[in-house]
Amino acid sequence: MSNQLELRHLKYFLAVAEELHFRRAAERLYISQPGLSRQIKQMEDDLGVILFERHNRKVILTKAGEYLKKELSITLKSLDYTLHHTKLVHDGKIGNLKLGYVGSAMQSVIPNLLIAFEEKHPNIVFSLKEIDNETQIKHLLSFDLDVGFVRLERVPKDLETKPILNENFCLVLPKSFKISSKSLKNLESFKNESFILFDPKYSASYYEKVMQIFDDSGFLPIISHNTIHAGSIYKLVENGFGISIVPKSLAANNNENLQFIELDKMKQKTTLSVVWNKNNRNPMLQNFLKLI
Repeated sequence: MSNQLELRHLKYFLAVAEELHFRRAAERLYISQPGLSRQIKQMEDDLGVILFERHNRKVILTKAGEYLKKELSITLKSLDYTLHHTKLVHDGKIGNLKLGYVGSAMQSVIPNLLIAFEEKHPNIVFSLKEIDNETQIKHLLSFDLDVGFVRLERVPKDLETKPILNENFCLVLPKSFKISSKSLKNLESFKNESFILFDPKYSASYYEKVMQIFDDSGFLPIISHNTIHAGSIYKLVENGFGISIVPKSLAANNNENLQFIELDKMKQKTTLSVVWNKNNRNPMLQNFLKLI
C-alpha cells in the first residue's frame, strides 16, 4: 500500500462503498462532498485501481472495489476489536462477546449458557440485545454481533449455524377458555377466532411454518394483529383480542390469566439455532462455540 494512504482514506472508502452515494457518505462522515470525492480519487491514484464506476445518478463498485470492501470490513472490525480489547485488558477484563437473540432464547437457553461460560471465563463482558432474526443476520455479517440466536431455515454463506433446540409449538389462550390438551383434537374449532402472531418480518421462515399448521388444520386464520414481542402477544390475548401460537420455550407458566396447550401432535416444530460469522476473529467466540 502506498504510504500516502491513511486510516481515514479506508474509512472514507467504506462509507461510500456502503452508501453507494457520495453525498450521503459525506453527510455520514461530516465532511464536504467535493472533499470526499478528492480523497477517494487520491486513494484510487495511490493504489492504481478504479474502485467505483461513477454515473450521473448512481455509484457502482468495481470488482476491485467489491473485494476491498469485503476485506476492509473484516480488517477494520478486527482493528476496532483490538483497540476495544486493549481497554478491557486495562480494566482487568480478558474479552467480550456481543450476543443477539430472539426473545424465546432468553427464557432458559442463554442464561444457562452464560452461567456455564462465566464459570470458566469469569472476566468476560457480555453485551446482550434482543433483535429480530433478519437484523441479527445483518449485524453478524458486519461484525457488530459475535453470536446470534435465531429461528431461521437458511443463513448467508459467510455464516455458520448450529441447531441447539427443536421444540413444539403451543396454543396460547385466555384462562376463560374451557379446553385442555386432552379435549383438543385439532385447531379447526378455532377457525372463527382472531389470531395474534409474530410479524412475518420477524422471520419469514418461522411465519411460514406457523401458517403450515393452519394449512394442515384446514382453514385460513383470521389474523388481527402482528407483533415482534411475546409480551405484546400475551397482553393482547389476556385482554380478549385473540389467541396465539408460540414456541414452547415461550410458554409463560407463571401467567395466571393465560393457558398454554402444547401442539405435540402437529408435525411442525420450530428450531432455535446459534449462528456466527466464520470470519469473526474474536478469540472468545471460539471458546463460546466449544461450550455449545
